[in-house]
Amino acid sequence: MRWEELDQQPCSLARTLSVVGDRWTLLVLRECFLGIRRFDEFERRLGITRHVLADRLKKLVEAAVLDKVAYQQRPLREEYRLTDKGRDLYPAVLALVNWGDRHMSGAEGPPIRHVHRSCGQPMHGVLVCSECGEPLLPQEVLLEEAPALKGRLLPAHWRARQAEEKR
Repeated sequence: MRWEELDQQPCSLARTLSVVGDRWTLLVLRECFLGIRRFDEFERRLGITRHVLADRLKKLVEAAVLDKVAYQQRPLREEYRLTDKGRDLYPAVLALVNWGDRHMSGAEGPPIRHVHRSCGQPMHGVLVCSECGEPLLPQEVLLEEAPALKGRLLPAHWRARQAEEKR
């Protein structure tokens, strides 16, 4: 599988990585969730070259993750705002932050505390089932291929194990 062909794979993770799958793009998204909108602010905060930053912002706009919006007409000045599609990436970004807080923090602990506005308590995101609300653990999730792709995506041992568990 070639990197530039990820968006054509029958895999949602591969397709997602075709949009957000490099370190600079994820850091640009982090900044967006912190309220950064202007090119010079991204450049200053990230220490990224103008060329790389322009490329990542362009790709995020093309993927409809960000909108480029004029905030001044003369001279024309634009800023980048998360779209609904972009805001939908928040749980994924928060999950990566949670993993980093747990496994990559130094002795001083996590660098930023996340506090839930509604209850005022420090928190970490938890992925839960949309139907019953229970936390999702890898061993509690079965995978089923779409009917049109039956037998093509999951490894044979996975399909056999799931068939056995369903009995």
